[in-house]
Amino acid sequence: MKPTDFSKYISDFLARYLVDEKGASFNTIIAYRDTFVLLLNFIQNMKQIKIEKLTIEKITKNTIIEFLDWIQKERKCSNSTRNARLAAIHSFYKYLQYERLDYLHECQKILSVKFKRTKKEGIKYLTIEGIKLLLRQPDTSSLKGRRNLALLSLMYDSGARVQEIIDLTPSMLRLNEPATIKIIGKGNKARLVPMLNAQTELLKNYIKENRLNEPYANMYPLFFNSRKEKLTRAGVNYIVQKYAEMAIKENELLIPERISCHSFRHSKAMHLLQAGVNLVYIRDILGHVSIKTTEIYARADSKQKRDALEKAYVNVNPNEEPIWTKDANLITWLKRF
Repeated sequence: MKPTDFSKYISDFLARYLVDEKGASFNTIIAYRDTFVLLLNFIQNMKQIKIEKLTIEKITKNTIIEFLDWIQKERKCSNSTRNARLAAIHSFYKYLQYERLDYLHECQKILSVKFKRTKKEGIKYLTIEGIKLLLRQPDTSSLKGRRNLALLSLMYDSGARVQEIIDLTPSMLRLNEPATIKIIGKGNKARLVPMLNAQTELLKNYIKENRLNEPYANMYPLFFNSRKEKLTRAGVNYIVQKYAEMAIKENELLIPERISCHSFRHSKAMHLLQAGVNLVYIRDILGHVSIKTTEIYARADSKQKRDALEKAYVNVNPNEEPIWTKDANLITWLKRF
């Protein structure tokens, strides 16, 4: 069976272009792949076009719009998920328009499909007392409890994304002073984040206990399950939810109703900001490409806004009581005004 032009271009896009030219992360490539798996299922089941006969010309702007509507109506996807799927499709057609100049017009029509507005929710973060409460929950008398404490503590102290934590190996830690952790972020960009002494001691004990300080263990996962495999995102989220539920029972006022792995990252950023750390340094610690991304924490921090207002406050109110409160007849006062 002769391969179609669509199979040729989608294979080249995922296997070569994203990796070699865009330098996309593994997670980005997987997310894009999943989008096109969904799109192919839609075309085959809803449009009645066999995949082995699918060509570039058979996918139009209307096809893409119908697909986006389908994932929202049938799969109950949110606007955010729809937009993520559309971003993957846009990326493919930006690549395709240079590969197939004869198809340029249709590529541009597909690229004109708009993203939907999404509801911007407030940043969910914990106070310092909330973080302390959460980190008191793991049972440190058990091996798994000590692992979970080291995991959650590092998630907070480093401000790393959950996937960045999952991908850590012992070789990425420098536990001698000055202690640092090497984090590989989006686009395979590396950054060094300093660690405090308390965190370093916790990791030293964890690594020694699990024999991760041996030369052969350099490239082992830093955090692993009972099968010695690195934890999954779902696995880390389960750990977070487990201890959040325990902490809520102890003090529901300190733990937000909805908490996720990303809440640790948000919390670290907010606490650094509230401590007066410059946004540029916070950007570098979090691994943001632009400081504009980091500025969301400054906009969300009501404490800093309140402090700024208090510092700039000038009392413009008159010291004496307003005249209209002394005049029993307000209408008489108004006529004299």
